[in-house]
Amino acid sequence: MATRRHLRHAAHTSARTYAGEFNCMPMKRLFCIPAILFVSLVTAGATEQGVVDHSAVIIRDFRQMPEKGIPRDVLRHSKGLAIMTVVKAGLIFSGKGGQGVVVARTGHGWSGPSFIATGGAGWGLQIGAQVTDFVIVLNNDSAVRAFSRGGNVTVGADISAAAGPVGRTASGAVAPTAAVYTYSRSKGLFAGVSLEGAVIGTQRDSNFRYYGRPVRADEILSGVTAPPPGAAPLRRALGR
Repeated sequence: MATRRHLRHAAHTSARTYAGEFNCMPMKRLFCIPAILFVSLVTAGATEQGVVDHSAVIIRDFRQMPEKGIPRDVLRHSKGLAIMTVVKAGLIFSGKGGQGVVVARTGHGWSGPSFIATGGAGWGLQIGAQVTDFVIVLNNDSAVRAFSRGGNVTVGADISAAAGPVGRTASGAVAPTAAVYTYSRSKGLFAGVSLEGAVIGTQRDSNFRYYGRPVRADEILSGVTAPPPGAAPLRRALGR
């Protein structure tokens, strides 16, 4: 019974979180609700440590795709990374939601993870479900500051975004053309998912639970707050 109550509470909380991003018109609300509930149930069960561990897996997977992965030089010169898994599902009307972490380089290596989430709705001829892993490379200090404010960041508005170069041939020292590069890997029936226009918000409650006290995103990303031991696998996966 306790497990069921926990799941119901988690799904309700997740639905409430993502519903703030779902601008469903009244006549469309009936069709949006199933998509919201599906996304909420998929994303509600993850613990903070589970999100951190999954982020480490995503980084390792992207590093192991030499022909289509993130070039080594792009990672080496990055100021930070945002790592997310986004679930999108729908029947005519669709909903999407995702969670992940953002990390930044400090004078002592990689910072601890600050938790982030996104959500949204759409409509059109969309049938199916898709899970997409995103890695957002923060190319400059202003991109890191955008995620350090502890509020919402709109991709393409608050920070300029471009599809990042891929593969070995892109490993030369090329000046970044945007504040962030976006990389994705999808499985599902949708043709693709873009983060352009997506609103990514800091998850203060998740940061509180993970660090055991109130802590701001800028304290985490600047290295003022020490990374917890549970972040070690992610920091190892990130490398130098």
